[in-house]
Amino acid sequence: MSDTSFSDNVETGHNMERKGSIVSRANSIGSTSASSVPNTDDEDSDYRQESIKDAYKDRRRRAHTQAEQKRRDAIKKGYDDLQTIVPTCQQQDCSIGSQKLSKAVVLQKTIDYIQFLHKEKKKQEEEVSTLRKEVMALKIMKSNYEQIVKAHQNNPHEGTDQVSDQVKFSVFQGIMDSLFQTFNASISVNSFQELSACVFSWIEEHCKPQTLRDVVRGVLHQLKNPLY
Repeated sequence: MSDTSFSDNVETGHNMERKGSIVSRANSIGSTSASSVPNTDDEDSDYRQESIKDAYKDRRRRAHTQAEQKRRDAIKKGYDDLQTIVPTCQQQDCSIGSQKLSKAVVLQKTIDYIQFLHKEKKKQEEEVSTLRKEVMALKIMKSNYEQIVKAHQNNPHEGTDQVSDQVKFSVFQGIMDSLFQTFNASISVNSFQELSACVFSWIEEHCKPQTLRDVVRGVLHQLKNPLY
């Protein structure tokens, strides 16, 4: 072999070794660079989850705020309605002028007005009960008068004779004496209040149409013989 061929072979070997070392170094650098690059897919996933959580919290916060606002609006409307309905809430006190009524004042005025309505209702129920009693008494009197008229029509000549004033006075005296006995036993005159209460109680108990009719019948029965 010639010196020229040997030198060429040696140079070719050196070149191959240099290329191998360069390729090895390039691979090493590439692997190092690849290992130093962060995992972008995991970071994107974490970011999306955080965004979803923040959006959910924001929606809940908005929903809670809207619900709270609706509740406050409903309460305010309720107080406004009370001020419109309750007459005493519309009557401004001179001491506060045109100042808006507080919620406590509105509630107290509403309670007072409800209690007033309950008293008025009870008073009206008592008046209705009294009127019903009067209507019942008038019906009884109407029935009695109808019976008297019917009896007179059946016997037109009965009762044509005039009754003397003495007989009339005797009938009146007998009725009054009977009523005075119950009156004297029921009435107390210790005070005006007791007197008023006892008088009303006595009238309700002893001056009913049925009771008065029984009294008159008793008196007429006692005076029957002198009359006839």
